[in-house]
Amino acid sequence: MAKTNINIIPGINTRIVITPQLQYAIRLLQLSSHELRQEIQQTLDSNIMLERSDDNEYESADDQDLSSEEKDETLSDDIPQELEIDTKWEDIYDGTPHDFSKREEVNDFLADQGSPPETLQDYLQWQLELTPFSDLDRLCATAIIDAIDSDGYLRSSVEEIAQSLGENAISIEEIETVLHRIQYFDPIGVGARDLRECLLLQLAQYDPDTLWLKKAKSLVQDYLEVLGTHDYAQLTKRLELAREDLREVVKLIQSLNPTPGAKIESSQTTYVVPDVFVKKVKDQWKVELNTETSPKLSINAEYARLTKQKLYNPNKEKGREEKKCIKTLLQDARVFIKSLESRYDTLLKVAICIVKRQSAFLEYGEEAMKPLVLNDIAEELEMHESTISRVTTHKYIHTPRGLFELKYFFSGQLNSNPRGEFSATAIRAIIKKMIAAENPVKPFSDNKIVTLLAERGIKIARRTIAKYREAMLIPASNERKRLVEN
Repeated sequence: MAKTNINIIPGINTRIVITPQLQYAIRLLQLSSHELRQEIQQTLDSNIMLERSDDNEYESADDQDLSSEEKDETLSDDIPQELEIDTKWEDIYDGTPHDFSKREEVNDFLADQGSPPETLQDYLQWQLELTPFSDLDRLCATAIIDAIDSDGYLRSSVEEIAQSLGENAISIEEIETVLHRIQYFDPIGVGARDLRECLLLQLAQYDPDTLWLKKAKSLVQDYLEVLGTHDYAQLTKRLELAREDLREVVKLIQSLNPTPGAKIESSQTTYVVPDVFVKKVKDQWKVELNTETSPKLSINAEYARLTKQKLYNPNKEKGREEKKCIKTLLQDARVFIKSLESRYDTLLKVAICIVKRQSAFLEYGEEAMKPLVLNDIAEELEMHESTISRVTTHKYIHTPRGLFELKYFFSGQLNSNPRGEFSATAIRAIIKKMIAAENPVKPFSDNKIVTLLAERGIKIARRTIAKYREAMLIPASNERKRLVEN
């Protein structure tokens, strides 16, 4: 296999020198599937040497017949078959729920769309097709989506939705559960019943350690009407903030979208398509690229032969330019094909490694999510951590448990946990399950949850419990009790 054209320059400031072709390959690695499809189509439209391939080879047989000597004469083959995976990308590029049997149905659904869904309901329905629901919950989800307006708000009460389902007799609690899942469809905040809930749903997506997040949630939860009157003096007093700090809190809230559905209605939707599929085959998890997002290209043999033929042109200078142009197109085509191959190979390696590390999650759900950081995958695959970050951003995997961004599978480990095998994601799931099973008349306090977790070998501070609970939009125990009493 050819080696990457990277030279290490001796000296105090050792740095990596790369070709423009390798830089382009790295850029392709970062694109989302939607951006990649656009890039592929633009390249196909602009380079006659490229065509879509129906086989598994990246070059046609006719093109492979070109002699090694001719290739050396016409091509500067700077891109290897595989990128040098231990390259530190930031040093060289400044980048700005079904099983496998359902995969064809998903791709057929996408093909039937022709173009991205034009309405918010279409877009939500498309996501529903990719999300595992029971038949009854799917019926409920469809009714909820039908009740969402173009701005993204739920305009029917859960009681009205229950009545509309008639003989199916779904409980209010079940409708609330399904609604909560839909509220985490894209765009985040869709399905909210009012502005307060819409903004809180979006704030819940922020990292719990985000500066001013807690104050922003408090402002939205308790003082949204005051914010609407621009009574900043009252807000600084109620929130116990300096005026400058309040400005930062308001700035965070202003970054949210009060009408999340409007952007879907007003412009063509960029929707999520899985890059990778995973299913279980004979007790083994099998990972495979989605051919819809990983098309293979080949060299057009007829046009490639032009590089070997003598082109007739009365103007010799113009003839030489034409021949040079054809050779350049062929070289660019080869660079593009190898860049695609490198992207596919890297993505598949990373996905396989993640699935191997998080197989317990695929089997048992969030409570079984293991601690995993970018460096764990980087070390195993001998890649740089920034490469793992880029190849897992805006890349999605379709699993029996739903559609997830690859980044979802990375979850830190609590330093205070002596046993070490519980991730932050798993602990949040355990807390959520505990609260769901509590006696609503006597809900668990955060201190009680600390005790219950300790009995399971999980040592965690009360303030961390509160932070996780707030991030999941779960009220404090006294508020949960008050909701039951009312």
